[in-house]
Amino acid sequence: MLKQVNLKHVGPATQFRMEFAERINLITGDNGLGKSFLLDVAWRALTGTGVGNIPWPQQGKANQAEISYTLGSNHQGKTISNTLNWHRYKWASQNGSKPVNGLVIYISSDDKFSVWDSARNYREESTSEEIKWEESYRPAAYHFTPDTLWNGLEASPKAGEGFRQVLCNGLLRDWTSWQNQPAQNETSPFTVLSQVIEKLAPHQDEWMKPGEPTRVSLHDVRDIPTLNLPYGSVPVIHASAGIKRILGLAYLLVWTWYEHVQASFLLNQAPTDRLILLLDEVEAHLHPKWQKSILPAILAVAEGIQTKIKTQVIATTHSPLVFASVEADLEPERDKLFLFELEGQTMTLSELNRAKQGRGFGWFAAEILGWQQRAPEANTAIQAAYAWMHGNSMEEFPTHLRTKDQINRELKRFLPEHDPFWPRWSIVKLGVNY
Repeated sequence: MLKQVNLKHVGPATQFRMEFAERINLITGDNGLGKSFLLDVAWRALTGTGVGNIPWPQQGKANQAEISYTLGSNHQGKTISNTLNWHRYKWASQNGSKPVNGLVIYISSDDKFSVWDSARNYREESTSEEIKWEESYRPAAYHFTPDTLWNGLEASPKAGEGFRQVLCNGLLRDWTSWQNQPAQNETSPFTVLSQVIEKLAPHQDEWMKPGEPTRVSLHDVRDIPTLNLPYGSVPVIHASAGIKRILGLAYLLVWTWYEHVQASFLLNQAPTDRLILLLDEVEAHLHPKWQKSILPAILAVAEGIQTKIKTQVIATTHSPLVFASVEADLEPERDKLFLFELEGQTMTLSELNRAKQGRGFGWFAAEILGWQQRAPEANTAIQAAYAWMHGNSMEEFPTHLRTKDQINRELKRFLPEHDPFWPRWSIVKLGVNY
């Protein structure tokens, strides 16, 4: 598991340190402050491979830039330092490191997916002859676009080799292949996939279950999986963007575990008991009903795939409903909430108290999301009203908000009649008509 990340002159902050909880790490903050960047760094720390753009040092600070991190479990809390190798244009470890012994799944907000499997992938920075030989046939990681996740991922043929290397059959082919296997039991991939899809449904009244494959075109000979919904059966290629994201997630979880078990058997080793999920904007494409159920469902799915698996989630979100969905299950010893903020020209990171807000509406108004219940103009008018009622100087307010009548006029423009501020204003200044 990932225990901590330290950045120096890399990313938006001059110096940055983040200590992760062992189970849920939920991160929020305004756009552009480095949440997705942090997930990229977490992926690099866990797998030793890159995803997306290379982390670039701050201008003029390249020689001082450093990425260090600490992994738990088999790494015994050793801190690994990385500096930028300009000749190879990559980050290189300065004191030796090994990737996490487990599975890492990264789901980006733009529906790109990456998988790293300690049984099937290699580490880019490894130098031993044995590892170099393994690199000749093991990919560094599996990186999917929406198209390759659904239709299959292949490696480019090597020079002198006339065969294709199929890395993943894709959701459409695997789904129908798994469904058509003659012997089905509780560990069969289609049985597990069906259970995962059902668990990821937002509510018992909006259930989802795999249906029978069907043809959808005169010119497409494939049998396309279908999804049974309360209103009927839908070929999965015609599903909505939100449902496709859910199905992609369900398939990726099952495929990753199933192929890991197969590889572990071939390598004569026990399957891992560790899974790390990196989720960028976990609520992307999802209706509020799904937003308030998706994260607990993902945790339940991981335990359903392998009861003894230890799951660490590092997720970013802008949704108050995602926070509301987990607040009852948050444990101080195992879970953390984080907030990225911009104070002046400095990006700051703070760990937040796990105070219960009660409902999604409470999270809407919670300080962590920086959300204001009224329009900015209404808030300014109310601030001016408070200053006027307390006899404070009005010089700091705009010229149209410095007298009683001006303030009253602005309040009438922006506040509805049922706004809770009206009684305060009218009681203090009974002569004001509103």
